[in-house]
Amino acid sequence: MTLVERRFRPAFLRTIAASVLMAWGAAQPGLAEESLAFRQALAEAAAATPALAAFYGARDYAPIWTTAADAGRRGAFFAALDRAGTQGLPAARYDAEGLRARFGTVASERQRARLEAAVSAAFLTYAKDVGSGVVEPKRVDSGIVREIVLREPQATIAGFAMSATPAQYLAKLAPDAPQYAQLLKAKGDLEAAMAEGGWGPKIGGDRLAPGASGAAVVALRDRLIRMGYLGRTATKDFDATIQKAVQEFQRDNGLTPDGVAAEATITLLNLEPVDRLKSVLVALERIRWMNGTKLGERHIWVNIPDFTAKIIDNGKVTFETVTVVGMSQEDRRTPEFSDQMEYMVINPTWNVPRSITVKEYLPMLQKNRNAVSHLKIVDRRGRVVDRNATDFTRYTAKSFPFSISQPPSDDNALGLVKFMFPNKWNIYLHDTPSKSLFEKEIRAFSHGCVRLGAPFEFAYTLLAPQSSDPVGEFRAHLETKAETSLRLEVPVPVHLVYFTAWPTAKGRIDYRRDVYGRDQRIFDALQDAGVVLPVVQG
Repeated sequence: MTLVERRFRPAFLRTIAASVLMAWGAAQPGLAEESLAFRQALAEAAAATPALAAFYGARDYAPIWTTAADAGRRGAFFAALDRAGTQGLPAARYDAEGLRARFGTVASERQRARLEAAVSAAFLTYAKDVGSGVVEPKRVDSGIVREIVLREPQATIAGFAMSATPAQYLAKLAPDAPQYAQLLKAKGDLEAAMAEGGWGPKIGGDRLAPGASGAAVVALRDRLIRMGYLGRTATKDFDATIQKAVQEFQRDNGLTPDGVAAEATITLLNLEPVDRLKSVLVALERIRWMNGTKLGERHIWVNIPDFTAKIIDNGKVTFETVTVVGMSQEDRRTPEFSDQMEYMVINPTWNVPRSITVKEYLPMLQKNRNAVSHLKIVDRRGRVVDRNATDFTRYTAKSFPFSISQPPSDDNALGLVKFMFPNKWNIYLHDTPSKSLFEKEIRAFSHGCVRLGAPFEFAYTLLAPQSSDPVGEFRAHLETKAETSLRLEVPVPVHLVYFTAWPTAKGRIDYRRDVYGRDQRIFDALQDAGVVLPVVQG
């Protein structure tokens, strides 16, 4: 279709629709003139939106909003719009107030038809926002490459028009994940805390340990009480009860639970409810992005800022390990997407990615041809390159004709096993010889792939459904020292996600630091779309 055709297509559709309706009306001698005018005007108004044109065309342009018989459906929809803000949606986008006002000013069938189409357009926007997200993730951050499952708009509004329980139909548009409901509750709790003035005076100093006493401990005590970590107490001393509360707070915030309120702990304790509310609003949006994504009865859940990988069976965590994820640099951040894990490779060869080859290793080889001697350099025919006969300074990042790999070994960069879910970003889970990194709180050090703290145990758990002796089977392949692929009989869905706010089994919310700054970008986009924070009167 040409640019001119695209530009004038709505007008063309309106003309065709009007002609069809005029012919249809002429063949219906009993049809009231005002009804024909309504339908003709509705055809014109709906033509700009293909889903609405098809929807109304299929029902002979009968209304679903603007007659007395539509009062129940209309009331349910406006009630949902009134609650849109409670779900972290941009309520002003749907203009419920303006649409309501127009119902009181309709003076012609043409105006009624335009109002009918306007309400339906608002419905489609609301249904899309609540069901699959307000903003498009790829436009917010290039590292969010998740495929969004979108409901077919014509089928959505047709289903609503046929529903005998419109309020229930609207409620089911939102994600049914239990975490969504838990986050909505957390949102309400945080807004209530904001209305009550927050969590009290901030904590002074940069370190409070058991045995301390004084005003700073009182501030610590009061904030822990208001946050729900400590019962009512009048103590001014950093006693065992306060220490236990600090440890719980640290666990919920991804800190080492040593019970000492050092700088990092105090910084997080001094955050205000509105700071946490932003994380919750973004988490709600992220769940909407995943609405319709099949998690799988058994699936792998890798939460990037939580630095963990979990195997979940029927909603219960059956295995968990710490991780190292991509460092926060332009081309090294771990992306977010879902895929299917198909196999594992035991004793893997590391085929060095081209980006690492030319950015890191080529400059080293140009300075010293015997650098990184543990790596094998091969030409396009697979022949090993003689370093002594090669002048690496002749090549640039674009012209370097060789590939680099590391054979299987205990020192291999991938460790002794990798877990594959083939994808165009070349991301996978794997072992690593760099075990010390798992001891750090913030573990963003890789080139993008996810390193596992307990890769062997992870493998055993994956193999358990298909092997009577998963440990023995795995170790038998490991001991050969040869590269071996072991296919999973049933592929396991793997979800790389990024939640800085996530409900726990205890009913609290785990908060994590925004290591890539993605949450801030998403929150900014939500605000640009019209999502608002509550205004607290001082």
